[in-house]
Amino acid sequence: MKKTILWMGFVLLLTLALGACTRSASGPMPPTPTNVGFPNGVPTEVGNIGATQTAAAALPAQSGGGNKEELQAPTAVPQPTAVPAATATPKPTPKPKPKPKPIVTSVPNTYVLHKDEFPYCLARRFNINPDALLAVNGLVRGQFVYPGTRLTIPKNAGPFPYQRALRAHPTTYTVQGGETFYSIACLFGDVWPEAIAAANGMSVNAHLTPGQTIKIP
Repeated sequence: MKKTILWMGFVLLLTLALGACTRSASGPMPPTPTNVGFPNGVPTEVGNIGATQTAAAALPAQSGGGNKEELQAPTAVPQPTAVPAATATPKPTPKPKPKPKPIVTSVPNTYVLHKDEFPYCLARRFNINPDALLAVNGLVRGQFVYPGTRLTIPKNAGPFPYQRALRAHPTTYTVQGGETFYSIACLFGDVWPEAIAAANGMSVNAHLTPGQTIKIP
């Protein structure tokens, strides 16, 4: 008897299980109502409220009630580039002018004649008697002596007996063609060529240009 009851219960459970499977496979699931509580559909106001809330949720939280412009990061104002102060160009240091050689005014023992010099020119310059100068060198008045001739300058020959200066000085002089400091010194008589060159900041052997104005001390 017990076996019969168990068998009938097993058959009943099997029948119920097969019926449930049949119902699940034969029919679709009932649709889930989307307008629960709203028989005529979702009201427009409710839809707008939902959309607004959705959009608000997508936006970042705002503090202080500020507007969109206030939330943006402030644009950095470009600072002016500092311009370095102009550096003053140092002025070149002027080169010191070479000091002129000291003027030798002592009468030498011998002297070599330059172009356009002659014994009387030396006698005036050195303030010695011209006849003594000619005699010690075996010369006579009016005799031509070539440039490059070495003359002996006598000592204790006495001063030049006439006026030594042939032109007034100090003054200026305009150089003529072919002239030198030596020949110009002979024109003035008692002026040393080294003194004229020094007064013009030049070497005694410097080339002179015709028309050049020089100082005569």
